[in-house]
Amino acid sequence: MGNLANTLKRFLGNKNTVTIIGVLLGIVVLYMGYNWRVNQAVTPVTVPYAKQEITSRTQITEEMVGNISVPQSMISSSSNIITSQADVIGKYVTYGAIIPINSLFYSELLVTEDSMPDSAFADIPDDYTIYSLSVNLHSTYGNSIYPGNYIDLYIKAVDDDNRVIFGKLIKSIKVLAVKDAQGQHVFESATEARTPAELLFAVPNSMYSLLMKAGYVTSGSIEIIPVPRNASYSANPGDTEVSSEYLQSFILDQTVAIPDQIEEEEIIDNSGEANNNSNNNNSNSSNNSNNTSSTNTNQ
Repeated sequence: MGNLANTLKRFLGNKNTVTIIGVLLGIVVLYMGYNWRVNQAVTPVTVPYAKQEITSRTQITEEMVGNISVPQSMISSSSNIITSQADVIGKYVTYGAIIPINSLFYSELLVTEDSMPDSAFADIPDDYTIYSLSVNLHSTYGNSIYPGNYIDLYIKAVDDDNRVIFGKLIKSIKVLAVKDAQGQHVFESATEARTPAELLFAVPNSMYSLLMKAGYVTSGSIEIIPVPRNASYSANPGDTEVSSEYLQSFILDQTVAIPDQIEEEEIIDNSGEANNNSNNNNSNSSNNSNNTSSTNTNQ
């Protein structure tokens, strides 16, 4: 027993032996660690995916979602991938986004119903109104006018001498949305072709009134025509304003200006004052009548 202990002691006391053992242990540790990392990376994880294309503003239902196995490394490298169906079903695809068929779900593309923006009416400044211009595939240059583009609005009309009038009425107006006849956004689907039926703009109230009058005027055959510009025009937009006083006057001369409406409170106050004045006049008339009667009696 003592000889065995002495032999082991001499074996471990040899520097070369210790070095070899240390190298072997290091190799074993590295091998085990490598295998652990590889197994972690390739271990499949079940995540939800889209069984069909899901367009903007669509509520996600159970029928639209399936499960698929992906490597753990994909989840580790992308923290925005949603890993649970419960975090997908019932949510909405945010405006302007499309989830393609067979795609995974990403957190930034999904919102709750309360967070869903109204794409056409969100962030409209005070004293601005939404104006809808009827269009078709031809007037949008083969569906080439997109939300976010800055375009010009031209007027085509005929004067009293049957001469054609054509010119720019409003410049640098931003397109908020392009919708089809069913009110769906034309560009929110990559697989469904939709025909444009209206362009939506946000314009100052006075400009809204001008455009509406132009649309309702029956004489002059007035037509409002959208005209797209180049990318630089949209990237560096100018102020949205009326370009031609002549065209503006041509429209306004065929309409009637309505005076500003009186506030309801003022109407009530004026009504009260009118009633008081009426009562005072009746009272004065009664007094005058009594005085006249008294005078006649004395005579």
